[in-house]
Amino acid sequence: MKNVTFKQLRYFDALARHGHFRRAAEACGISQPALSMQIKELEEEVGIELFERGPRQIRLTGFGEEFAPRIRDILRSVDELGDLARASRDRLVGRLRIGVIPTVAPYLLPTLLGNLSRLHRGLDIHVRETQTPRLIQELEEGRLDTAIVALPVSEPALTEVPLFTENFVLVRPGEDKGKPVPGPEAIREMRLLLLEEGHCFRDQALSFCNVDMRAAPPRDVLDASSLSTLVQMVDAGIGVTLIPEMAVAVETRSASVSVVRFRDPQPARTIGMVWRKTSPLAPQLMQISEVVRRSTAALRQQQEASLHEPPQD
Repeated sequence: MKNVTFKQLRYFDALARHGHFRRAAEACGISQPALSMQIKELEEEVGIELFERGPRQIRLTGFGEEFAPRIRDILRSVDELGDLARASRDRLVGRLRIGVIPTVAPYLLPTLLGNLSRLHRGLDIHVRETQTPRLIQELEEGRLDTAIVALPVSEPALTEVPLFTENFVLVRPGEDKGKPVPGPEAIREMRLLLLEEGHCFRDQALSFCNVDMRAAPPRDVLDASSLSTLVQMVDAGIGVTLIPEMAVAVETRSASVSVVRFRDPQPARTIGMVWRKTSPLAPQLMQISEVVRRSTAALRQQQEASLHEPPQD
């Protein structure tokens, strides 16, 4: 395998992840024929087929399945050599790949990206918004430098740095303003609107309501793909929902809903940053985490102003 290039390995990794020549080529920024040629040359050099080609999709062969994780290890090690050089500088410059969960990204990123651009002018920031399991996978594979997620993630290979804790609030129809705040038991009897499966915030909301969906689901549950959809459904009188305080100012500005805190102990979550323990950028990422902490201060002021009601007895 003397003639195998890193470019071919990156193309192989992209094709293995996407399972489609066109999508992999687009991700790599090359034409589909060029990608196909590089994969063919790689297979010829290795001496065995790495992919099964189907009419609509391709998949890894048995050998390709064994080949893929080793290639990802090689690519991650090469990336970390570049990170080592970047880490030796006085300040963080170049590409920074940040993953963010969907229940944080729309609310924190405008402030955070502005602060990062101002404080670290040499940064080329790339943002990836998706659910926690995908972020953790991409972080471990070296496709992200860090991720902002709800803690804990409990992955031994990752460093976890708590950033802030925020409460959940109840969003209910506007005509419910002034009514006593229902407890977890009462919410279980309501039409509860939740994010679809895969979102950690869904699990946190269900945990507060002491709900096991397999054993004792609420009376009526409806799923949505975003917090915005949940709030609009409440506005339409379909049910009630929980959202993080961070989202209140944005999601309720065009909705006629009542927003109220729960009585203590209030449901809450801890948001933090995670990165690989082996990352040479760990000291710089710790600096970035301080910027994230400071970026939440203005958001907290907005949260206080956006809460429509205090908790009712």
